[in-house]
Amino acid sequence: MSPPKNIMCYGDSLTWGWVPVKEGSPTYRYPYDQRWTGVMAAALGGGYHIIEEGLSARTTCLDDPNDPRLNGANYLPSAIASHLPLDLVIVMLGTNDTKSYFRRTPYEIANGMAKLVGQILTSAGGIGTPYPAPKALVIAPPPLTPMPDPWFEGMFGGGHEKSRDLARQYKAMADFMKIDFLNAGDYLTTDGVDGIHFTAANNADLGRAVADKVKSILEPGQVSTAA
Repeated sequence: MSPPKNIMCYGDSLTWGWVPVKEGSPTYRYPYDQRWTGVMAAALGGGYHIIEEGLSARTTCLDDPNDPRLNGANYLPSAIASHLPLDLVIVMLGTNDTKSYFRRTPYEIANGMAKLVGQILTSAGGIGTPYPAPKALVIAPPPLTPMPDPWFEGMFGGGHEKSRDLARQYKAMADFMKIDFLNAGDYLTTDGVDGIHFTAANNADLGRAVADKVKSILEPGQVSTAA
């Protein structure tokens, strides 16, 4: 019997499972079977092992002025080495890069994602092991929607327009780096009451879509859709 295929899901609060509330925060986490990662695991079945690495407010490769833990590029190499062997790393980040105080363009956010992709593709060997580097799947988060909380609205000032362009920029980057891509906005909108996060139904829709994409990448007889 073949060992299960190992998949690490690297992301922010959308992967952690943040339950949206109108006042922004504090909040709780969806149960595992309601998070998109858990829905994906159920759809894929027993031949897969899903590893969650979601951290709320995580960026692609930026230092947040309020919290030193949030730079995704600083932690990703350690996370990969910790969980090897890995067949696939799925990355869904970029929403937090649209925050007003980062002043990033959509292209610059995609370039931050490209840094993470490079870390994945050059991660062969880990620490003292001969494991090959995993494949990479980049997911563009869906665009932001209106935010009733004024603090969130100020935090993401200008981010609505940027978030609408992320899928186009991520697709161009994925084509250039010859890795797989999925646009979450093709399957769901951001329906949470805070304008940022997912409802349980959003999580379910994304989990099923990602499961189909993963099968096309990893299951025998299937051909990757990377350009």
